Amino acid sequence: METDPQHPHPQGMETHLITLKINGKQHSTNIRPWVSLLDCLRDHLDLTGTKKGCDHGQCGACTVICDGKRILSCLSLAVMKDGAEITTVEGIATKNGLHPLQQAFIDHDAFQCGYCTPGQLCSALGLLSEGRASSREEVKELMSGNLCRCGANVGIIDAIMQVKDGGSDE
Repeated sequence: METDPQHPHPQGMETHLITLKINGKQHSTNIRPWVSLLDCLRDHLDLTGTKKGCDHGQCGACTVICDGKRILSCLSLAVMKDGAEITTVEGIATKNGLHPLQQAFIDHDAFQCGYCTPGQLCSALGLLSEGRASSREEVKELMSGNLCRCGANVGIIDAIMQVKDGGSDE
């Protein structure tokens, strides 16, 4: 495949330099325009806590917090998030140890295989910060996009309610 000296990459193979603030740290990487945020995090920035589940936006395993909102990273192009502030599961713990939500997941046995846990934690943290979860039923509804095939949903809801009711959602 020939390349034009003015454009060193073959047509369609261009990369874009993007900068993301992830878990409080600046990261820059050259990325092709079609790479999802999920693949950027995992394959380009070695942040493998965010999981690839269905890769179609149906399971929630890839949920991260982007500019304060819960998003499915498999459905977001990395180039569209240039300049964004992102929190992944690696950034949830505090300098003093586990985030209260992480501890509540342990206390309520809110995971079994653990594969969906990173997305569950990010989604739960997002819904708590949104202030929209005023009842157990609302928490169930707001977490319905995050699937747990092991059946730990009751523990997950219990953990979220513990943190919500305890006011320790930061």
